[in-house]
Amino acid sequence: MLKSVVRAVGAAVRLSSAAPSAARALPLSYPALRSPGSATTRPFTRSLWMLNNNGASSGYRPKLLSSKALNPSVSCGCGGLHTEGDKAFGEFLSDEIKEEKKIQKNKSLPKMSGGWELEMNGTEAKLTKQLSGEKITVTFNVNNSIPPNFEEEVEQGQQQKSPEDEPEIVSTPNFVIEVTKQGAKHSLVFDCHFPEDEMSHGEGEEESDIFAIREVSFQPEGDSDWKETSYTLNTDSLDWALYDHMMDFLADRGVDNTFADELTELSTAIEHKEYIKFLEDLQSFVNCK
Repeated sequence: MLKSVVRAVGAAVRLSSAAPSAARALPLSYPALRSPGSATTRPFTRSLWMLNNNGASSGYRPKLLSSKALNPSVSCGCGGLHTEGDKAFGEFLSDEIKEEKKIQKNKSLPKMSGGWELEMNGTEAKLTKQLSGEKITVTFNVNNSIPPNFEEEVEQGQQQKSPEDEPEIVSTPNFVIEVTKQGAKHSLVFDCHFPEDEMSHGEGEEESDIFAIREVSFQPEGDSDWKETSYTLNTDSLDWALYDHMMDFLADRGVDNTFADELTELSTAIEHKEYIKFLEDLQSFVNCK
């Protein structure tokens, strides 16, 4: 009973802060900020300008943006334009890549407990497992899964924070759960997210859900697009008892708070890996290598 009350309060908060839904596709868009204590994290700032206390808050602007950077330098034979700005850009990227690799906490992707198998397609991850004749699939995309920097600007005269004191980066993606039964023509699909108002529970308190169901619908099995012609149940106006049963339905299939914590850890590792790869590709593009 207490668990239902806690979920009802959480859903009521979700009612007052819910924003209009965006156009849907499986997997959907990406989430709001959460700070799970167990998730793998890394320093929030991604720029060496910030690490050197020369970021936007100090009024610093990189020299590569000056008009002198437009003067072309000697061509490398690739036929592309090369400038002093390109050279400075490439050197900056080299330092940035070294710094990101230095703070990378997971050289290999962390494993999910509970028998989940991971399949990657670029920035999209798919977790699947078979359970007593049912197939459970969880899909998420790490694009746009990092929340913006909410840190307040440093007041004039206040000492800058060291990199160790910077806020942590945690990837909290929206994720779609698809439950398929043998012989069924349609799958039961849950659109879930991490509400930004969910806080960790204190010792002795009833454990609250750190993720929430936004919408539920029946969709054709295996379809990547969410069909708008299928009835979709929005949980904002849902009876709390029904919502509670839906959360228990997912927990019985291994999608619970432990799963959600491990998902954010996995997503954070994937996002950081993809970010480093993007910087390396960008460096190669700028340097024509």
